[in-house]
Amino acid sequence: MADLGATIASSLAARYKKLAGVVHELAAPLSNEQFWAKPFAFGNSFGHLVLHLTGNLNYYIGAQIAATGYVRDRPLEFSDATRPSKVEVLRKFDQAIEMVIGAINSQSAEDWSKEYTAVGVDARDRFAVLLLCVTHLHHHIGQMMYLGFELKRKG
Repeated sequence: MADLGATIASSLAARYKKLAGVVHELAAPLSNEQFWAKPFAFGNSFGHLVLHLTGNLNYYIGAQIAATGYVRDRPLEFSDATRPSKVEVLRKFDQAIEMVIGAINSQSAEDWSKEYTAVGVDARDRFAVLLLCVTHLHHHIGQMMYLGFELKRKG
């Protein structure tokens, strides 16, 4: 039987990479204007969701596991009016994904069950928070899909 720690690391890293690719596929047809558009009176733009995911990963995994020193401003993830280019936002998202994969690959078998605490999350160990963050990413991809459909429909 394969080493469980290696299996966990390999599977989680593959899932993060796969979902990052989906974010890029969904963002590709959007202009910079569409990337920041809010087609509904409620909810967020595609761009703000990417900022949010980047902040989420940089805080819960970067600051808490990889010790990057990242300081999160969660409200700004949803309200940043500077609207950087789609390319820049996706580049920072990719950097967060690479940091996560590095953190995953650096975990020893014992590290997966190390106690984990952070503001705003109920994960008790490192495995749980890495699983929680990848499911959070997947959740927001569903919203991105819907935004893309609506932006295309509105032309």
